[in-house]
Amino acid sequence: FFFSVRVYVKLNHNSPRILCLTNQLRNLELIDPIFQWTGPGGGLSSENSSVKISPSGTLILRHFNQSGVYTCSIVYKLTAMQPVEHLIIKYLIYVYKIQVLCIHIYIKRNMQQQGKGNGGVKSKVEDLISYLNWVPYFGFFAASFSWFLFLCSFFPATLISAKHLIERFFKQQVENTRKSSEPLPKIYYIEGTLQMVRVDCCSPGYGMNAQMHPECPECCVVCSPGSYNPSNGNHCLQCDRSLIYGATKC
Repeated sequence: FFFSVRVYVKLNHNSPRILCLTNQLRNLELIDPIFQWTGPGGGLSSENSSVKISPSGTLILRHFNQSGVYTCSIVYKLTAMQPVEHLIIKYLIYVYKIQVLCIHIYIKRNMQQQGKGNGGVKSKVEDLISYLNWVPYFGFFAASFSWFLFLCSFFPATLISAKHLIERFFKQQVENTRKSSEPLPKIYYIEGTLQMVRVDCCSPGYGMNAQMHPECPECCVVCSPGSYNPSNGNHCLQCDRSLIYGATKC
């Protein structure tokens, strides 16, 4: 017989107790059962500090971080007179992360960089952008204006500070433009168009997929082979050349 089961384990946490038995066999007395576990890297043994296998074949994976197929094989008899039975249970074990806080930033401006005159605030915002590793997420041009959407990850403690710095930066852009007697530069921030939306998103290499993972629809599950997530989006993208779990490149 052959069974396939999905299990989800939080990154660097211990797995639940993974049984090498079906619900039916748990209620029976088995004669001389022999259990054997294999994982993505080959056979599993309690000699490995990250693996614990009980005498009854129950598996616990410590500090889990290696997604993949884990297979349990059990050979047993129900009575001394009956032939040997062989059962295989395949577990697809996925590592997942909790969602992180992200912010979408929409800015309307024209096509060339804003002029000077932002002082320390500009420097702080640039440092903040560098620290938070902002990446372009989406952008398109319409006439002489463009909308820019950026996505970045925040720790909760820095979210409010980052929001205030960004708002102050663009407020000074407007004030400096009003005070200047020079013609408007070719690109400048359009007052009142800054929008920031707080959302939950996944880390690179992880994504949400309610169809593929209905048991964990809001989890950021590691991208399976054949998919990848290069940034902090919410979904793993298809890539036939990706052969590993957690790919960030195609």
